[in-house]
Amino acid sequence: MRFAHLRRPDSTEDRLALIDGSDAILVADLLSPAPANLQELIEGGEAALAALRTAAAAGTSPRHPLADFGFASAVLNPPVILAIGLNYAAHSSELGLKTDTAPTVFTLWPNSLTAHEATTGWPRVLSESVDYEAELGVLIGKPAKNVDAEDALDHVWGYTVVNDITARDIQFAEAQWSRCKSFDGFTPTGPFVVTADEIPDPQDLHIWTVVDGHTVQDATTGQMVRSVSTLIAHLSQSITLQPGTLISTGSPGGAGYSRDPQIFLRDRSTVTVGIDGIGELTTHCRIYD
Repeated sequence: MRFAHLRRPDSTEDRLALIDGSDAILVADLLSPAPANLQELIEGGEAALAALRTAAAAGTSPRHPLADFGFASAVLNPPVILAIGLNYAAHSSELGLKTDTAPTVFTLWPNSLTAHEATTGWPRVLSESVDYEAELGVLIGKPAKNVDAEDALDHVWGYTVVNDITARDIQFAEAQWSRCKSFDGFTPTGPFVVTADEIPDPQDLHIWTVVDGHTVQDATTGQMVRSVSTLIAHLSQSITLQPGTLISTGSPGGAGYSRDPQIFLRDRSTVTVGIDGIGELTTHCRIYD
């Protein structure tokens, strides 16, 4: 199943919807009471998802053209956003950083979440070295504590696309990475969240980035240094991963910082990151003087 948070052009209300091809079915038309957002649906567990499947299969609820809506962030209010750095060898090498024996883990702040087709802007005085990073986002479905890698994928609710936008000059000037990656709008997600049953193997997905019409990242999630299951197992040793936790699993090689000449996101740049089987996520950029 495929979900999105949608918004009508004349409204500020975000509505959780089931996506079927080019149609949207509002979850509020399928269930009563209905989860208001994806986080509530995830917290409802397997019973909530099963009820939704049954209601959708009846085929009696109104269908709306997806084109009539705009998008909100696919992930609105997760309990935490955990990001993994240096999880593709090519990306570690191009940044001149070492992939350590343990994963590099940091948090992204909730103000950074934004939607497909949204505009992300930042002041020129803060950074003119803003980069793109295509990443596979993993959403936890049930509490994970001390899980083995062999069982870790049983705790995954679904997957989404993340663009981990990064102010490189700040990244290399500070000891921690949260601020440089958490400007307002620096974590676009979506457009969709796809349930785990739609993705048999998260290590067999094509992942790419296009900036202003040029393909700049082109890789596979099979190139991860640590697989999704390994990351979940590692993180669950020290913390309980709560339902709705978003894990952004790292970016492949091809970052703009490492290119000659360098490619950074400029005023009016458009960047699209995509993952086969999940979707394509587009962000428009503005730089303010």
